[in-house]
Amino acid sequence: MEAFFFMIIITAALISGFIYCNIGFNEAQVDSHVGKPNFIIILADDIGWGDLGANWPLTKETPNLDKMVQGGMRFKDFHAAASTCSPSRASLLTGRLGLRNGVTHNFAVTSVAGLPLNETTLADVLKEANYSTAVIGKWHLGHYGPYHPNFRGFDYYFGIPYSNDMGCTDDPGYNIPPSLPCPKDPVMESWKVTTHTRGVALPLLENERIVEQPVNLSSLTERYTEQVIQFIQKARKTMHPFFLYFAPAHMHVPLQYDSQFANTSTRGPYGDGLRELDHAIGQILEEVNADFQNNTLVWFAGDNGPWSEKCQFSGSAGPFAGKWQTQQGGSSAKRTTWEGGHRTPAVAYWPGKIPANTTSSLLLSTLDIFSTLISLAGANLPPNRRYDSLDITKVLFGQSHSGHKALFHPNSGAAGEFGDLKTIRLKQYKAFYLTGGAKACKGGEGPAQQHDPPLIFNLLNDRAEGQPLDPLDAEYRAVFPQIQRALDNIIRDISTDNTSMADYSHDPAVIPCCQPKHVVCRCENVT
Repeated sequence: MEAFFFMIIITAALISGFIYCNIGFNEAQVDSHVGKPNFIIILADDIGWGDLGANWPLTKETPNLDKMVQGGMRFKDFHAAASTCSPSRASLLTGRLGLRNGVTHNFAVTSVAGLPLNETTLADVLKEANYSTAVIGKWHLGHYGPYHPNFRGFDYYFGIPYSNDMGCTDDPGYNIPPSLPCPKDPVMESWKVTTHTRGVALPLLENERIVEQPVNLSSLTERYTEQVIQFIQKARKTMHPFFLYFAPAHMHVPLQYDSQFANTSTRGPYGDGLRELDHAIGQILEEVNADFQNNTLVWFAGDNGPWSEKCQFSGSAGPFAGKWQTQQGGSSAKRTTWEGGHRTPAVAYWPGKIPANTTSSLLLSTLDIFSTLISLAGANLPPNRRYDSLDITKVLFGQSHSGHKALFHPNSGAAGEFGDLKTIRLKQYKAFYLTGGAKACKGGEGPAQQHDPPLIFNLLNDRAEGQPLDPLDAEYRAVFPQIQRALDNIIRDISTDNTSMADYSHDPAVIPCCQPKHVVCRCENVT
């Protein structure tokens, strides 16, 4: 009889939804009665460490991000996995450096492939764990055939398949800085110019269908935000946990924003665009906070540092000036392994789980998003490969103060071979076996220089990377063997890993196009 009543109680609890069964789920990490957590990853494009007001007092354009900091955890020493678009995004979604996942430099409009198909994405893992998945915004990991996001674990896609400057415009003076002018099309000569021509001739996709071409960049962020909010609301109704990867065009050039943000910042168009990005994040946080269960982790970061060659249209690296490099020539931001190239603003927000108004000085990376979300979802890492990603769940919850002891920064185009690990961070020390600068504002590139022994900077007292340690000093001689061992170990580990190789071949036939009969692809009906 007692067993009978016990079964009734268990059955009632199951029907009421009070018992949640998840084999392997860590109840110490997340309360089991509210189910698996939701995840929103916001990856801003080309944003600088100094573009977050909580990081840099000169920045006044990010009140919503600053509120996110007040309600969550700010990371001071957080790094992109590479300093250009495709490699950085591939590492975020695989938890593996480019030398493992095969993505070492950017894909093009004409690229026939993308992130290798034998690499498992974060969306693949979470979808298998019963998550609804979506990516809204920039993809840049392959758009043709099976490389499209709908075949890489994402149920829904809305966005531009690559960067927002990878197309021409009918009105070059409209975008800042100007995109390339579109070639004249005899079929279009009699066509009257509309506001749609003030876009960039890129495809805006909803899943595999082109819904607009050229894209109106002025309204793009608003449309992205609407899609983000709609996805969150629909996912809640299904009672499934969700994973949303939001990759806005901001702060990549050409800068574009709704007219309500024009001339609102003393920083000019860049600041106006930054205000629009911050406004969109504020709207997303409002939607997240409307859920009384507070079961959504929102994680904001940048894909790499600011694009300095764009002059006043690029962001701020704050104090990370890379002075040694700028004295040699070129920029020390995007496309380099100097701090300005890969140290990005980052904030994690989860009311009731992540301690409010906390700051972490641990050495961390976008690589760590992969393992952390998989752990929180109660899922398992894909087998038969190795990862550069740390599970930092306990860091988020204020239960641990352990980050990376060593972090490796791959070359992304300024010098050397793509993906080469020739810059190593070990604790507060940073060693360069190879240096080189990206193109500077109105200037040339810094020369590639090999260093044997390497240049070593102590970032604790030289965050501007201005004065390397003297190789004869005791400090240099003490840390150099540790750095060399760390480099040897990672290279040995990668050489015995299950690695991939991306196909970087090109074919103009793969360019997404509404109307191939025209010189410039357009969705509008032409008479």
